[in-house]
Amino acid sequence: MSPLFKARMGGFCWFMCFLTGIYPVAISGRLIVARDAAATATNLLAHEGLYRFGIAGLLISTAFYIGATLFVYEVLKPVNRSLSLLAAFFSLVGCAVGALSCIFDLVPLVLLKDAPYLGVFTIDQRQALVLMFLKVRLEANNLGLVFFGLHCLGVGYLIVRSTFMPRIIGVLMLIAGVCWISFLMPAVQSLIPFAMMPGAIGEVSLSLWLLIKGVNVQRWQEQAGNNIQQESI
Repeated sequence: MSPLFKARMGGFCWFMCFLTGIYPVAISGRLIVARDAAATATNLLAHEGLYRFGIAGLLISTAFYIGATLFVYEVLKPVNRSLSLLAAFFSLVGCAVGALSCIFDLVPLVLLKDAPYLGVFTIDQRQALVLMFLKVRLEANNLGLVFFGLHCLGVGYLIVRSTFMPRIIGVLMLIAGVCWISFLMPAVQSLIPFAMMPGAIGEVSLSLWLLIKGVNVQRWQEQAGNNIQQESI
């Protein structure tokens, strides 16, 4: 595969990750009422199909991010193979955390069913447990964002050090990385819509650049050749 093809495939996968991730976020915002367990339970039962589609959307988005990770690793490998591999590792860990956290999204569907073994819980208790598991899922998602932040920091640094992509894209990715890592701070979590904006700008900018422009193939090959010579010395 040519470096231009790898770059455009990376941009495509990254952009599709955003597109497929919008729907689950919108569904969560519509169905989950942060401080009202009864309303949340009612919404989930009334719109179970939408809720399940949202979970599927998260898994599809994660799959696209894995693809983007692998292609971007190949694109940035000529800059520094070890650091590119480390950045990809952080991304894959984040994807694993995100995929596993979807288990918490399935728990409410079990608790809200009228299974005989759930008779030991009152309705209020089951509704409270539903909201609790959804909050745990949110915390797990924030943990995954930290690993994605480390990935973005690595990608941003490699782009800044590269000769075949504009440094401004690398700077935006560095800002995105700091943004995602900051989600460990409770103060930032209360400002999620505003805190997400810098991260989204950085990642969307990179995905569109890779998809439309790709890389300067001649400079990519020159930097790849220089690294091979250095490794052989």
